[in-house]
Amino acid sequence: MNILRILSGGQTGVDRAALDFAIARQIPHGGWCPAGRRAADGLLDARYQLVETESSGYRQRTKHNVRDADATLIIYRGGLEGGSLLTRDLAAGHGKPLLLCDVHAPTEELLAAWQDWLVSHPIAILNIAGPSEARNPGIYLQASTLLGLFWSTEHEPI
Repeated sequence: MNILRILSGGQTGVDRAALDFAIARQIPHGGWCPAGRRAADGLLDARYQLVETESSGYRQRTKHNVRDADATLIIYRGGLEGGSLLTRDLAAGHGKPLLLCDVHAPTEELLAAWQDWLVSHPIAILNIAGPSEARNPGIYLQASTLLGLFWSTEHEPI
């Protein structure tokens, strides 16, 4: 796997799971967050190495993270909505590789899609996005588990 950096916006849920995963695995991380380091649960902790946008809204952060990454992984549950839908549309508009992973899909299908995607696209900087914990309770843990599977040595592409 040639992913050298993980970007995310720091919101609760999938974004935070991605950043915590990167920190735990000692993978360089970064990305953009709203001005004032605003998040649904308060202010983003300084351990998250994020750059503040000029706006306190989430759209500018999303645009910058998609723009600055080689590709985007969206982890979601059920269907895309809100910021996840915007992320998908921005990635498609920029012609960036995009992988959509519904945590309800069979694990083996998700692992196969991940491996095929990595083989098909040179990705050094990966944006990881998805819904917030408030809109999808439990998505943080589901995203963390899925990322752990994706990075496990047993499932790395040959």
